[in-house]
Amino acid sequence: MRSKNEPIGQEGRSFIETARRAQIVACAIEVIAEVGYAQASLASIARRAGISKGVISYHFKGKDELIQQVVDEAFTLGDAFTRPRVEAQTTAAAMLAAYIESTVEFYRTHRAHMIALLDIWSAFRHDDGRPRLDTTANEPELASVEEILRFGQLAGEFREFSARVMAVTVKQAVDGVLTQMAAYPDVDLDAYARELVTTFDIATRKER
Repeated sequence: MRSKNEPIGQEGRSFIETARRAQIVACAIEVIAEVGYAQASLASIARRAGISKGVISYHFKGKDELIQQVVDEAFTLGDAFTRPRVEAQTTAAAMLAAYIESTVEFYRTHRAHMIALLDIWSAFRHDDGRPRLDTTANEPELASVEEILRFGQLAGEFREFSARVMAVTVKQAVDGVLTQMAAYPDVDLDAYARELVTTFDIATRKER
């Protein structure tokens, strides 16, 4: 998972400043995952971190910058988690399966990040009401899935279909895990991943 927004650079920051920013971001994720974006004030995040609100203001210009850092971290961590697992495979079918399985596993191991991101997605807006996040934020990830699908078609593994439509379908199916996680904390993610892998194996395979 990669955001179209580049993460804020760390040039010129001391180790202490970098560690403090990371602590604030981590606490912001915890608070948003627990109470939601709307209720996650800088004061409540500061209380969770055991610092004053002024310390947050020293490291971030405001809530918007802090929330953007939360978003960037979720995308960056997700990409770092899934990419090596996909690139370790040698066939398109295995790559697609690895993408699905590793993404669901990332959602499991980074539950707070993803529950927070799910709430932020619809609530994080510009002053004029326009959403700061929309489907274009997923474009790099969609492009990666589309690349796997095109590779499979060129290699003769996959049947002919619209790689774009299939990539969007795969992405939306995988992201459906998030809403299930939020509503049903005990959802069987292993079973969910297995069913998705089987579904898209059937949907993409070339008949022989």
